[in-house]
Amino acid sequence: MVQNTRASRRTETARYSKVRLTVVGGPDTGVTHEAAGRTLIVGTASDCDIVLHDDTVSRRHCEIELVENGFRVRDSDSTNGVRVQGMRVYDLMCSEPLEVVLGETRLSVLPLSETEDRERANEDRFGALIGGSRKMRELFAVLERLSPTSLSVLIEGETGVGKDVVAESVHAESGRREGPFVVFDCSAVAPNLIENELFGHAKDAFTGATRSSPGIFVEADGGTLFLDEIGELPRDIQPKLLRVLEKREVRRLGARHTERVDVRVLAATNRNLEVEVREGRFREDLYFRLAGARVVVPPLRERLEDLPALVRHFLHLEAPKMGASDVPEYVWAMFRRHRWPGNVRELRNAVQRLVVAPELALRPLEVTKTEVAAPEGSGGARELLPLRTARNLARDAFERDYLRAILRATGGNVSRAAALAEVSRQMIQKLMRKHDLEHG
Repeated sequence: MVQNTRASRRTETARYSKVRLTVVGGPDTGVTHEAAGRTLIVGTASDCDIVLHDDTVSRRHCEIELVENGFRVRDSDSTNGVRVQGMRVYDLMCSEPLEVVLGETRLSVLPLSETEDRERANEDRFGALIGGSRKMRELFAVLERLSPTSLSVLIEGETGVGKDVVAESVHAESGRREGPFVVFDCSAVAPNLIENELFGHAKDAFTGATRSSPGIFVEADGGTLFLDEIGELPRDIQPKLLRVLEKREVRRLGARHTERVDVRVLAATNRNLEVEVREGRFREDLYFRLAGARVVVPPLRERLEDLPALVRHFLHLEAPKMGASDVPEYVWAMFRRHRWPGNVRELRNAVQRLVVAPELALRPLEVTKTEVAAPEGSGGARELLPLRTARNLARDAFERDYLRAILRATGGNVSRAAALAEVSRQMIQKLMRKHDLEHG
């Protein structure tokens, strides 16, 4: 029998200089961190790469992205800002040593002579993943090496970056592609039902168990099991999962005997599991078992050069068909300016709205910051309204404008408007009554 040989993807090598970050002023003076070719989060949150104990620093104060030719400092909408040489900066590229001031903390950023090499795929796709940016092509090169193996892979990244698509693509590029691909969302099942869902049960194991159930490990036998939101797995279930991963056998609830299973496990989380382990919420031995290899999916804001390809792809999935050339320039400008906190999932939703009405593409997400004030007084000064009153007025104005636009775009069809707005039909009707829009 003639076997087809899989074509190897070509790669190139990128070289990054290491950068040393040192706190030189403030409560954490002396703290240091070295890295290359990645993005570091600085702030007071426990899952930041550099954790500060300065109450003038925000939870996620800034990002320092380490690129090939230096580094990029971005303010993450902090309260007290990022300052360099006395000036507040929001997005700064630099290749020379720099001192950055965050609140009352001073941080030295020093490029080093030591370098680190990374493989980068030449293709702009891997499975169902799309991206020609350097970060995505580096991810593709890693996934290309991992997919044919039996290693467990921990997929990390923010909500909406496409961790599920990474898992699907790894399965599709693996030797298990003909086997089942089973997804289990650890956050979507009640804690008291998770053990039964994972491992199954025997007949008469409990009241109402009139027949046996295999559980998802048995369902995934011969294929891949994707454990989404693994950081949400209850602490008491973690040792039972670890036992299955180590012994490769499952005992159903109420059963006397175990069953052998041949399953590759991929897991995903938007949490920092190292922090979860350190703070006692996640078992260290389970973490190391799941993280045979780790990959991090970059957020959309760090790969905005992929926007055109992603928009074209999502437009192709919509009906009626719409080409990238049909997208108004002001929408492209909004897309490039937006921070995309919801990442690729948010972009997909924006494109769906774009097909119906371009003016709605980002309207629900980018609320214009306006001053809400009382009428001008006799002296010409404007008296600001109380915060609660101003907030309610702004919210009502936004709801009214949004409803008018979405109903105009759907020809007054409430069901279509509800689908487009991703809310229930009853919610649209309630808001229409509130703003007296029932009769146009």
